[in-house]
Amino acid sequence: MTHFPNRRAVLGAASALTLLALTACGNVAGGSSSTNAKYPNGPVNLTVGQAAGGSTDLIARAVAEGAGKTLGSPMPVVNKPGANGALATKEVAGKPADGQNLVLLTASLITITPLAVSADEAVNIDDLDIIAGLSQDDYVLVASKQSGFSSFKDVTDAKRNVTFGTTGVGTGSQLAQTVLFKQAGVQGTDVPFDSGKPALTAVLGNQVELATIQLGEAMPQIEAGKVTPLLVFSNERNSFLPDVPSAKEAGYDVPVAQYRALAAPKGTPQDVKDKLYSALQETFKTDAYKEFNKKNMLTPKEISGEEVVKEWKDYAAKYKSLVEKYDISLSGTK
Repeated sequence: MTHFPNRRAVLGAASALTLLALTACGNVAGGSSSTNAKYPNGPVNLTVGQAAGGSTDLIARAVAEGAGKTLGSPMPVVNKPGANGALATKEVAGKPADGQNLVLLTASLITITPLAVSADEAVNIDDLDIIAGLSQDDYVLVASKQSGFSSFKDVTDAKRNVTFGTTGVGTGSQLAQTVLFKQAGVQGTDVPFDSGKPALTAVLGNQVELATIQLGEAMPQIEAGKVTPLLVFSNERNSFLPDVPSAKEAGYDVPVAQYRALAAPKGTPQDVKDKLYSALQETFKTDAYKEFNKKNMLTPKEISGEEVVKEWKDYAAKYKSLVEKYDISLSGTK
């Protein structure tokens, strides 16, 4: 005779299967999501859209060293330069939102590059999850020794076309110099490079007479007397170059600095973002990271992701108004 299971047995089996399914999903009452417990699941790749050796790359490596230790997982830095970081950022934005792939984001990519490229090429900050801000890097206008410029007044008095290098199309370097020259009535030929290091090399070799570069990159050559600092683009004189006037002090409205933040693909789980944020906070407290900032003339800007989004959107509006006011084309099409 065939025996069929009674109703109680069927219901019991069904309940057991339901419990197993809920447990696997982490949704049992009294339980919690297992995402944070499992994260990170292997190396956490940190992509940098700039060349190795520049300020952005060095910041990424300092962050990766500290955060990797806290997370208990290696954080290799991967350099993929091009388009002021747009290519690398869009690549990371398209990866799974699991926190295993991050990008070192520069403010210029979000606030300035959209003024120089098409809408399809631009990166929108709303397409990423911003974990936290990192630091501020001021720009300095430097001149080659062969140029004969020892002050910005020398540039304005030259009454000739000058050549100037930037760290790329759509960067803070390009915006700062272009707006400055428009306000000062200086005629110049813009030569874009792909980061600060090659732009500085061009000044050293007098391939260009001037260049606007992050202070941390330029300072060793300034201290060595191989290039001459003319202006800084911070609102006030930079404490690392107290004898160099700011553009604002010289009478020009050019408030441009570089900021950086850590970002993840949109939709990254909150508990993963929280774990990354905590790892960054622990890194910021270390003597090694504080010494790194000091050595590279970086001002801590260790704000929340929400604050980064608000500030960078405000800067984007400010820069857009400057470009429109002076009828400037950062793409070089005018």
